[in-house]
Amino acid sequence: MGKENALISTGTNLPVVEEFFSLQGEGFHTGKAAYFIRLGGCDIGCNWCDSRFSWNPDLHPVIETKSIIERVIESGTDSVVVTGGEPLMWKLDYLCNELRNKNIGTFIETSGAYPLSGRWDWICLSPKRNMPPSTEICKVADELKVIIQDKSDFEWAEKYRGMVSNGCRLFLQPEWSRFESIIPEIVEYIKKNAIWRISLQVHKYMHIP
Repeated sequence: MGKENALISTGTNLPVVEEFFSLQGEGFHTGKAAYFIRLGGCDIGCNWCDSRFSWNPDLHPVIETKSIIERVIESGTDSVVVTGGEPLMWKLDYLCNELRNKNIGTFIETSGAYPLSGRWDWICLSPKRNMPPSTEICKVADELKVIIQDKSDFEWAEKYRGMVSNGCRLFLQPEWSRFESIIPEIVEYIKKNAIWRISLQVHKYMHIP
């Protein structure tokens, strides 16, 4: 395990939950084709998380990053989304550098709770109360996507709107299990605060990964 852990620490191996070629289903890039790499590991523990199966990295195979990149290239995609779990638990410089050398765009979905590694064409920051993001990652986020479970989350969203750059795109996304009850609140909030837009998990409606 020592050698394997060393390889993970350098990013030449990564714990992978799943890989698939699909369409982005949330946020600014909704509808865009992309290759998804879901990494194992997350200690944030959101009670509404829809990917709890990814939390324990020990349950998922550790894969050579170069073999992941080969499958990305074979897919024909022009962009990769790295998600989790919390992907920034792992060092992602090697993955990003190799993808960018192949002219493949690099996108990440992160809570921002861990230090940023890798070079990204797009950073989607989705802050979580259990482990808030660093000020540094807020400053470089391209997109702020806040999950709204109840009314108190609007105040949470505004706190982080004040921490991101002026050019950051702002989205409010209903927590999936509370959709019917919370969507009217989000609609009314955006009508009064037009700087925000709504993000819907359209991949769930289309029944695709």
